[in-house]
Amino acid sequence: MASSEKKATGSPTWRTFFAEQSRVCRDPALRQFYAAGVPDPDTPIQDVEMMALDFETTGMDHHRHAIVSIGLVPFTLRTIRPNAGHYWVVYPQRPLDEASIVFHRITHAEVANAPDFDEVLDEVLAALSGRLAVVHYRHIERPFLDTAVLARRGERCLFPVIDTMTIEALQERQGWMSRLKAFFGGKPVSIRLGDSRARYGLPAYSSHHAKLDALATAELLQAQIARHYRPETPVGELWI
Repeated sequence: MASSEKKATGSPTWRTFFAEQSRVCRDPALRQFYAAGVPDPDTPIQDVEMMALDFETTGMDHHRHAIVSIGLVPFTLRTIRPNAGHYWVVYPQRPLDEASIVFHRITHAEVANAPDFDEVLDEVLAALSGRLAVVHYRHIERPFLDTAVLARRGERCLFPVIDTMTIEALQERQGWMSRLKAFFGGKPVSIRLGDSRARYGLPAYSSHHAKLDALATAELLQAQIARHYRPETPVGELWI
């Protein structure tokens, strides 16, 4: 298994991969995560249990930066359950810098006595088990989680995701109007989380709090499915 991007094809091989990992993983929590499996790719999205996942980090490069906070919110197309979600601040292995503090507003004092990611990892994996992860920009949550798990448990943590940013890019940047605008030098439409939500009439939330951004991502996916897809859309057409 080379990388998460190699596996991120939206193909039925995700189920085969999870089944194999559940047999070979040495770490109990990771083995249980894989044993919970993933939905059949033909499962309608309306029948899938999902978990909106958001990390705040010290930077954008998972090789050089670290997770600072974790937000999880369980949901389906019909309901969102923020009260059943989770939020952790964790001690980053790399130091905070002033730019990241301004960005996510988590200070040195807050992380000083925070647990290491390894201390909450079993809870994170248990919360994700059996649910399809939903993120806004897959190049953060999936590689950062994989890197953190590999560093602490010596094994990979790879999984499919639905990426609301990718969906928004497909809808807003692929049409002929977008291409015409680009031809005449216009800037591409923003697909940041807040700007994407505004196009669906969703309320503006304070950004860069992991649990609140996870909630915002869950609401955005519900709106995207309602406008661009059908509840019967097979989940394999949406995951990466």
